[in-house]
Amino acid sequence: MVNTRTYPLWRDLAMSEELPGEALKTVIGALCSPAAGPGGGFDAQGERWREKALQEALPALLARTSAKRLRAQLLLNADENTLAALAADGTVTTGDLPAILRHHKVWPGLVAALARHGDQVDAAIELLPRLSDHEVEHVVRDWDPNHFARRADAVPVPPVPQKLFDAVLEACLTPLAAYLLHPQPEEEWERLSTHQRDWSLELGGRDGWAMLARCPERWQDLAAHPVFGAPVQHLLLDRAETQAREDAQLLNATSPDAQELRAEPVSALSEELLRACLPALCLPELSELLTPQVTARRTLHHIAGRVRANPRVVDLADEQLHTAVDELVARGRLLDWGDRQPDDHEFRSRLLRLVEDLALLSVNPDHLTAACAHLARLDQPAVVSPAPSPRLTRVLHNIDPDHDRPARHLERNGEHRRVQRLAALAANPCTPHAAVTDVLNRLHPAELAWIAERSGSPGWFLAAAAAITPPEEEEPSGVVRLLDDDALASQPDPAAVLQSWLDSPAAKDGGLSRSEIYRSVIASAHHTPERQIPAAEVLTGNRPKYVLPLLLEHCGRSTERWKALGAAMTFGHDEGKVPLGQFLDSLDRTPS
Repeated sequence: MVNTRTYPLWRDLAMSEELPGEALKTVIGALCSPAAGPGGGFDAQGERWREKALQEALPALLARTSAKRLRAQLLLNADENTLAALAADGTVTTGDLPAILRHHKVWPGLVAALARHGDQVDAAIELLPRLSDHEVEHVVRDWDPNHFARRADAVPVPPVPQKLFDAVLEACLTPLAAYLLHPQPEEEWERLSTHQRDWSLELGGRDGWAMLARCPERWQDLAAHPVFGAPVQHLLLDRAETQAREDAQLLNATSPDAQELRAEPVSALSEELLRACLPALCLPELSELLTPQVTARRTLHHIAGRVRANPRVVDLADEQLHTAVDELVARGRLLDWGDRQPDDHEFRSRLLRLVEDLALLSVNPDHLTAACAHLARLDQPAVVSPAPSPRLTRVLHNIDPDHDRPARHLERNGEHRRVQRLAALAANPCTPHAAVTDVLNRLHPAELAWIAERSGSPGWFLAAAAAITPPEEEEPSGVVRLLDDDALASQPDPAAVLQSWLDSPAAKDGGLSRSEIYRSVIASAHHTPERQIPAAEVLTGNRPKYVLPLLLEHCGRSTERWKALGAAMTFGHDEGKVPLGQFLDSLDRTPS
């Protein structure tokens, strides 16, 4: 160990041009030796000083040291950032790789730094397979890590060598190309829940797109490449137009001349290039995947996303789209209602997404009629008007004076999605009018009000909905309007009003609205018998003055009941739905 007070001396010696070669070994040994404290033990603070002194002297020492053992000793004590900086300025070369890789994994900064020098590009490319898949693109991304902090008078960084760029592009496209040749689900995929498996197909290639975005002038040639043509086509259909819109929005938001910019960005894909991508439009590589009930639905949703991003493909490949949609519906039996499982909480969202995709893509009247029928079979929405809140009401009045209208309440918890999908089906000219009007007759009054307030739907659809909508002056049925205690006091029987809230469909099947009703009932001074409210809603709320008397009255001086209460206050997912009355009665039967 070396005394910490001598590090400045050793550093200055290392950086001195007059230091003889015979002293290098001693100086290097001193700067690479652990720091010793006054008592001879390890000195943590001194070690930090030693590391700082070594980092300052390292360029000078490496420039003067050719012996492999001494260079390896120095490289062992350098961190990755220092090594990359030394490789960028040529102090560290490919000859030092064995010593570096003995203690470090390959990282993108090292590859990029070595490739700054023309005679080392090939050696840098040979290191690419040793990087993780998500690290390869960083070789180009981090080519100039100090770009934003670089001074104006600094030496400019040379451009990325074309040979290295091509190698990184190929490495980023290869995983997607391999997947498209053998598109089998990942290991353990079958064990995932339906919710986890039902996301839109993720073809990966995130790094591949990042590289493609850097060379738009090569897209036409790459789309026709014999090996990488398919992955390039997929990436362009998925990302090109979306990225162009995002870039235009960012430019409009940050440019001082935003008013002069064009409202709609120029298409990223020309018609010729879009035609070149049509072979990949309907994802033919995924047509034989296992579990067609899931994969066909995911494929259909992915195609719909591409059509929304590239609307011109509807005119360029209408027959291709229609054939693919019919095959997916038939192969995956997508319009078979089936038996809904009690624990399938994503059933409604999955069905609504399917209907939305069919409304966009399908021209088959039978399929569109079946989609309408499925919408009619969905549960009615629960429309609840919250109790007045002075602060919230004031804010909402400033934003939306009509916030208390039924259509607004419908949107508050996303319960307008069923009627929104019906409007999309009505906008499809191939959807039979009779199938749509049959659904209109089964809609909630608030859903009919939503149609009347939203423009853009076909005239026949608006007229059919208006013929069913009750007069404006009538209170729409099915809307549960929660009142505060002042408004309840003016009612002949406040408790009966609260009971009507608990008896409404919204309190039974209303999702988020159900908890809102329970909270309003519990908070009211006129509350009805609380035994029918779920125990979790009563006992886990912030209402101690209301809850404590219940527990004190029921458990009293019974030690067994108090023990049973402590054991029962877990409230799992299913137990939270047990009414309070049933929960309290169970305390007499629960073993202590």
